[in-house]
Amino acid sequence: MKRSVYLFCVLSLCFAAMPLFGQSIPEIAYDSTPNLLKMPDDIYLGEVLGVSTNSKGHIYVYTRTGSVNLTTGTNRVLVRSASRLFEFDQTGKYVREIGQGLYGFVQAHAVRVDAQDNIWVVDEGSNMVIKFDPEGRVLMTMGRKPEAINNPVRPPAPAAAGRGTAFPGDTFNGPSDVAWDAAGDIFVADGSVPSRVAKFDKNGVYIKSWGGRGEAPGQFSSPHSIVVDAKENVYVADRGNKRIQVFDTDGNLKTQYANVGAPWALCITSGPHQYLYSSDSNTGDFENATIYKMELDGTILGKFGAGGKQLKAFGTVHEMDCRKENEVYVGEITNWRVQKLTLHPQKIESSRTAAAK
Repeated sequence: MKRSVYLFCVLSLCFAAMPLFGQSIPEIAYDSTPNLLKMPDDIYLGEVLGVSTNSKGHIYVYTRTGSVNLTTGTNRVLVRSASRLFEFDQTGKYVREIGQGLYGFVQAHAVRVDAQDNIWVVDEGSNMVIKFDPEGRVLMTMGRKPEAINNPVRPPAPAAAGRGTAFPGDTFNGPSDVAWDAAGDIFVADGSVPSRVAKFDKNGVYIKSWGGRGEAPGQFSSPHSIVVDAKENVYVADRGNKRIQVFDTDGNLKTQYANVGAPWALCITSGPHQYLYSSDSNTGDFENATIYKMELDGTILGKFGAGGKQLKAFGTVHEMDCRKENEVYVGEITNWRVQKLTLHPQKIESSRTAAAK
């Protein structure tokens, strides 16, 4: 009986995620702002892993740049200034660097700004999530660097029968992203090995985890990006399984969307009517570089983007910011840059009207 119920749930989720046969997805017209970021003469961007904005429109960029030299202290590997966090104003003018030489800056992965304009960075090299106040002071750290130098990555320990997956608790193994609900609870997407979502309270106290590596509903293969909407739904980019899974804040699976390729980056808009953007990015080539605009129920409203190195083309979009519906910031690994995209969705409506006639 339980097996039948499980199969029914799986099939229901699959059918809910399938696009209509022959569905044509409109192309959204867009522009990219030339020469967006004004860097100082002696500072350069490396691979851009994270981009986010605050309530004033200031732009934060978390990039893999600086020294790649390793040193050893006691039994740990230390990397000095391998990742850097920069702030720019709303026009792209350089403002400052935050956390220069910080202990936890090893291998950048994401930056997010919360409702109070606190700045959060996710560093997969140090296995840490670090919270800064708007002035750039460290308020809280979560996770820590591993103790051993050449300790191989290990999967979670097997759990006792009937107890589910044994998760690592308040330490991480390659964290990828962070999000919050209205109560301030913290959700961390944690790596390809534990492949879980870890939930903490607003003070960083561990509450629970869910997921585990696999293909079944509720499991993950590289949970790579995470966002929470105003109705307390948690969206997880399950990149390896080529789907977005949607949960409540207790980790109960609600639905999944498997019609937007392999989602690398998610962002969600502000305002009373929220939209979800998902990037089906590329790695070593420039074939897949589509960004989808969606309703929160998974309905695809349009798509845009193509791979390449010129303005308006994308090279591995790793993180996006979309506070405003028609203004999307994208951080690119391969092209070492941030683009500010201005969308023109009204042209979709025009094409629909023309088609109806």
